[in-house]
Amino acid sequence: MDSIETVVIGAGVVGLAVARALALTGQEVLLLESENAIGTGTSSRNSEVIHAGIYYPAGSLKAELCVQGKHMLYAYCNERGIAHRRCGKLIVATHEHQVAQLAGIQAKALANGVKGQDALVMLSQEQAQNMEPALTCAGALWSPSTGIIDSHALMLSLWGDLENAGGLLALNSSLAHVHAQQTRGRQGFILEMQDGTQIGAQRVVNSAGLKAPDLAAKFQGMDPALVPKAAYAKGNYFSLSGPVPFTRLIYPVPELAGLGVHLTLDMAGQAKFGPDVQWVVSPDDLQVDPQRGEAFYAEVRKYWPGLKDGALLPAYAGIRPKINQAHEPAADFSVMGPAEHGVPGLVHLLGIESPGLTSSLALAQRVAQLLA
Repeated sequence: MDSIETVVIGAGVVGLAVARALALTGQEVLLLESENAIGTGTSSRNSEVIHAGIYYPAGSLKAELCVQGKHMLYAYCNERGIAHRRCGKLIVATHEHQVAQLAGIQAKALANGVKGQDALVMLSQEQAQNMEPALTCAGALWSPSTGIIDSHALMLSLWGDLENAGGLLALNSSLAHVHAQQTRGRQGFILEMQDGTQIGAQRVVNSAGLKAPDLAAKFQGMDPALVPKAAYAKGNYFSLSGPVPFTRLIYPVPELAGLGVHLTLDMAGQAKFGPDVQWVVSPDDLQVDPQRGEAFYAEVRKYWPGLKDGALLPAYAGIRPKINQAHEPAADFSVMGPAEHGVPGLVHLLGIESPGLTSSLALAQRVAQLLA
């Protein structure tokens, strides 16, 4: 049986960042991915937004790691020449009764450490429309530190760093079981692959995204009652055919389970709208129902009444890896280490939904500290 110091499971953006961070500490790292390429899950089906750290409860991991990760990500992109743009975004009140909510969002952002040159700025209707003439709103917040990124280029760079540090990536590698065991007084793990191959490891990080809760339940030697149940909130996206009259991201006031049907731009200037929130049973439900476009038109026209009929085309869908059910408040990131589950050398990353991309480098740093 082959053995290695550290195994990271899941080569999405967070798994790649974690494996890179651990390899840079000098650990021997193997990154396992069940698919035939990196970043084919949640990491390939999101808005590619660098979030400012605005919406999350003060003191939460989402707030802390998003703000920290944003600064780390901008610095990393500048250092490595990864395509990104600090375009900023407007959070818009589409009705007068929502204007009061903007002040609450501004206060929450300040409590989360979004301050100084990153601080949110309250705008009147006229000020917001001077920035984006096609916009209709009753007032807005300006977030100058929000941006967009080429997430695939980011993942390729993280993969390159991992290999340069001596780490290895194994694709088409699906796990069947993981056994925790004591060998010569030391904690270790035996990972059994679907093809029967066995790998010994001193440390394991479960960064399997949508599959992470199910995988956590396979770790023999850990109380399965500690593992939250996975839930899946599908987000559908529609793309805009034709030119877009906006140069910044436009977000409505947040809604339950999501940030509303917002307008984002990619690095080529293409506009897309979404995601909405559709709770589904299976993480494999990735088809976009064209009929959902009717609701998109209604939501988008609240802030862009000039949207023409027939301008929205079904694009793609992603699944948020939730660890709360539809009727429950949004859960925080779960970074479950030995202090929580009692198994040395093991970290589970559960419920790493948005802002997981923004937080990826900070999450990786946190895991490296737990396994130091």
